[in-house]
Amino acid sequence: MKVPMSDAARPALRIPLLAATLGFALNALPQEPADSLDFETDLDEIVITQKLDSRRKMRDSAMQSELLTSAELTRAACCNLGESFATNPSVDVNYSDAATGARQIRLLGLPGTYVQMLTENIPALRGAAAPFGLGYIPGPWMQSIQISKGASSVKNGYESVTGQINVEYLKPQTDQSVAVNAYADHMGRVEGNAAGNIHLSDRLSTGLLLHGENTFASHDNNDDGFADSPRVRQVSVMNRWGYFSPKYILQAAASYLGEKRESGQIGHHAAHMADPYLIDIATQRGEAWLKNAYIFDAEHGGNVALILAASIHDQKSDYGRRTYDVIQKNLYASLLFERNFGKLHSLSAGLSLNMDDYRQHYRLIPDPSTSLTRLDRSENTAGGYAQYTFNLDSRIVAMAGLRYDYSSLYGSMLTPRLHARWNVADPLSVHFSAGKGYRTPYALADNSYLLASSRALIIEPDLRQEEAWNLGGGVSGTVYPFNRRLEWGVEYYYTSFRNQTVVDLDRSPMAAYIINLPGRSFSHAAQAEVTFRPIDDLSITAAYRYNDVKLDYGRGLVEKPLTSRSKGLVSIGYSPMMGIWQFDVTLAITGKGRLPDPATDADGSPLWNPTYKAFPSLNAQITRNFRHWSVYIGGENLTNYRQNTPIIGADNPWGPTFDATMIYAPVHGAMAYIGFRYTFTKY
Repeated sequence: MKVPMSDAARPALRIPLLAATLGFALNALPQEPADSLDFETDLDEIVITQKLDSRRKMRDSAMQSELLTSAELTRAACCNLGESFATNPSVDVNYSDAATGARQIRLLGLPGTYVQMLTENIPALRGAAAPFGLGYIPGPWMQSIQISKGASSVKNGYESVTGQINVEYLKPQTDQSVAVNAYADHMGRVEGNAAGNIHLSDRLSTGLLLHGENTFASHDNNDDGFADSPRVRQVSVMNRWGYFSPKYILQAAASYLGEKRESGQIGHHAAHMADPYLIDIATQRGEAWLKNAYIFDAEHGGNVALILAASIHDQKSDYGRRTYDVIQKNLYASLLFERNFGKLHSLSAGLSLNMDDYRQHYRLIPDPSTSLTRLDRSENTAGGYAQYTFNLDSRIVAMAGLRYDYSSLYGSMLTPRLHARWNVADPLSVHFSAGKGYRTPYALADNSYLLASSRALIIEPDLRQEEAWNLGGGVSGTVYPFNRRLEWGVEYYYTSFRNQTVVDLDRSPMAAYIINLPGRSFSHAAQAEVTFRPIDDLSITAAYRYNDVKLDYGRGLVEKPLTSRSKGLVSIGYSPMMGIWQFDVTLAITGKGRLPDPATDADGSPLWNPTYKAFPSLNAQITRNFRHWSVYIGGENLTNYRQNTPIIGADNPWGPTFDATMIYAPVHGAMAYIGFRYTFTKY
């Protein structure tokens, strides 16, 4: 006999049916003399379940980290990584432009280029992959997401400035299972995912992950002649292997992605246009990685590990009459040593090598007769680090790290970082972090979305490496009003740049200048958050964040354009009847902000307002869980708020004022979707 477990609950303890099940069976039977009982019971096991928080703060870590479990990811449609943060108060995901569907993360008020993206703790989605990378990781492939705020650990490199986001894929060594997910929305987008693993022996296992999506229709609800979202056709596959023995662990994977994006004037007006503005982006991406670990002292966590990873990203892009083609090759190697020295001390040290090679062909002026310009660039960076951790029974945890790297383009980099946490008592915790980060700018790869405009793209030669300090800290705790658990936290982070590469859209409405910032640049980010369970099946999270992001283009400090000053969020999850039903609602209020200085029309009137107002966004989903099945239906942007004029000069895309890059709010209106999940696990 087994007690089935829903997706909203997780096994906390398993015990054989022995006396517990026998006692249950005896009590359930009619009370007759013992000698009259004549029955047989095929005893297996009972599963005792307990509800755990789907989003958990990691109080045993020196860093300010939180874990998003698979249960959290199913609270929304979560078709890909970019759609995984709808219920998260810390991470924002915004569109870069109104034409290509490119998205970027914002953390601590700053763009996602300052967040180090990792998959399986390996640097990923860098350079040319960054603009569309959030759409390259299917949601059903993810086992969990870890978010760390601040400068993070030196173990994974020098690139983290505002934080790290690490994605863990489904593992082949877990219980053998098959999972299928299908999704469709009323805008013509259809997705299918499948995952399965098999144990070839007690130590060797393999898994296969499949994904396919297609957008069959184009929508132009604001009637500006441009599709509200691109048509995307994508297929991706990953094969994973795992080998586990007491002394040696091996994990390996290889993946391929092919994607085609079409946008622009492809809506219902396109058939009547002699020369429509079209966007066509074709991408092929291959990745492979291998992780080896030799355990020489299991009692003290002693191990030596070697990580090898390689990727090739081939992207061909046409933005109207502009072209940007890029092939990026990357090789990464990391050798690590870790060991605990007693109960209080541990050491991690290692060496790393990162090699980036870019082959770029582009035409930045809208003249098809102009030959493509070729720009090749390579950077090889070798480095090493040491990181010490002090842990006093998880009461006081401190982590200090230092790494040195040498870049073939920029020379020496020294990266110090410090994290500390004091769990004063069970309900109260104080944390602090400070550290430095660096980043290599790639003007076109980082900002290819700017080609979806008529602005002249002017790139300053000899862009310097970006360099910034991040300091932050906070206090969190737990109280019990009315004997119910309430978690609260407040935190503050300050980021100050010594060198920064920025896009100056204020100097001229007809140009975009990618420059070394001549003046100051900083960000203040403060956040307060509470999570309360008034009853066992109901969880309410409320958060408010304030951002003060300013920079000086050489003309005085101004607010960073297209950056909201604040955000409020309320997320409610209700799962009655032991998780058979799941109801989720998230309301976000995005605050006001500044737009770049506007262009003017013939009579001198501005073509757009210099600021934008706060706006709401409401997402909701209902899920019905069965033993192996889940069926869900939901909607996004149910407030139906849309940016009034997402594309400037849409009536004349070949004119001087056309610009699809000034996006601060949703482009499409309310969207409804439906889907199902099927999972079968063989224990």
